[in-house]
Parts: sequence; C-alpha cells; structure tokens
Amino acid sequence: MSINLVIVSHSEKIAEGVVELAAQMAPDVLLVAAGGADDGAGPARIGTSFERVQAALARASAGDGVVILTDLGSAVMTAEMVLEFLEPEARESVRLAQAALVEGAVAAAVQAQGGASLEEVVQAAERAVVSIRPEELEPFVSHAAAAPGRAVPTDADRAAGPTASGSWTLPNQMGLHARPAATLATGLTDLDAEVTVNGVDGKSVMLLMSLGLGQGRTVTVEASGPDAQTAVDFVGQAVESGFGEPA
Repeated sequence: MSINLVIVSHSEKIAEGVVELAAQMAPDVLLVAAGGADDGAGPARIGTSFERVQAALARASAGDGVVILTDLGSAVMTAEMVLEFLEPEARESVRLAQAALVEGAVAAAVQAQGGASLEEVVQAAERAVVSIRPEELEPFVSHAAAAPGRAVPTDADRAAGPTASGSWTLPNQMGLHARPAATLATGLTDLDAEVTVNGVDGKSVMLLMSLGLGQGRTVTVEASGPDAQTAVDFVGQAVESGFGEPA
C-alpha cells in the first residue's frame, strides 16, 4: 500500500524539519509539511492554517491513505476542522494520529515505507516512544508488544514454530542510529516472524533507536515464526555490512 503523511505544526520550520528527518528513513513515502499560518504577506507566522492543512491533505491524498500528525492543541483542532469538510468516502482513508510529532512521524514513515496498511501506520505512530535510559524501556516494550501484530512470543509460540537467533558486533562508527534502525524495522515488517533485538521489538524503529547501541556493541536477535531464519539472516547481513557506512 501507499500511505502518505501530513505534518502539521505551529512552526513552518518545524513541519519542514520533521518532513526532512522522516524522509531520510523513508525515501519512498510522500510527506507533506503544513506548518505556520498565513498573514497575507511575508513569511508564515507561528500558528496553524486551515488552508495550508487542507492543501497538504489534498496533495497527500493521491495514495491509499493519509495519516496526519500534529504538534500542539490548536493544530489538532485545525486538522479536525479540515477533516469535517471532506466527503465521507475521502474521510474513510484519513486518520489523525494521537502521537508525538517527531517520534510518531519517524515511526509512521518507516512503517509506511514497508508497505503497511493505514491502520498499521497509525498504530506505529501512536506506539512510538523514546527512552533516555535502557532500563526505562521495559514498560514500553510490553506496551508495543501488546499492540496488534506485536504479540510477545511465548514458550508455546516458540515450540509451535521455527525459531532462530544470532549475535553480531556493530562495526559502523555511529552504531544503531536512526537510519540503520529504520533499515532493520522496514526490512522486518513484512516477515512472518516475531523478532526481538536486544530484547525489544525489532519492527519498532523507535525502540531500536532507544537501545543506544554504538560501535563495538553486540546486537542479539531472537525470532520465532515461519520466517524466523530469514529475519535473523537479514539482520546479520545488515549488521555485518555496517549498513553501508564506514567502519
């Protein structure tokens, strides 16, 4: 599927910056910025514009669906007003995500890059989290895994299907930063396997980034399901290649 994103912010620069960031990890996804408000002349001022959001939504509607992400309260209200003016048929293919703007946009873009459905892209945005300390990840790991399509593999699950695992050392200078994390999450999305990387959901770009794994750290992958070995092989090849970055 082709799911596009609209980024609504009170600041024109913030909206454009979020689009620029997310596009680095999802080059095939259409991201449209709708930031700032018009005052009739000169650069956009701080605020939100019904006309800008409406135009951005019209541009993004060329695909199979649109996910809108917003920053502050009035941005949400402006987006909701635009949605009220849509025809019922068009409204069915648009979702307003309740998510953090930056984290949600990155997670949604990566999910859309992998060909996910509209609902899956919304879920990715709304599950996006960032942790400063690895020990703080545990409650979010459970939350992400409990979402649809992200069940934690139990002992019974592992016994019922193929399992695979592997460990590699990160050779690239920046380690598992944003772009490599997006590469792994996107590549694993369509595989029929539950995958964890160092204990977190391997299909969540935000959880992968939150691990904070630098050069020389070990990446440990565990997978279960029909595509378990394929998933492990994919991660191993990506890590060993340094994600195409210098060692």
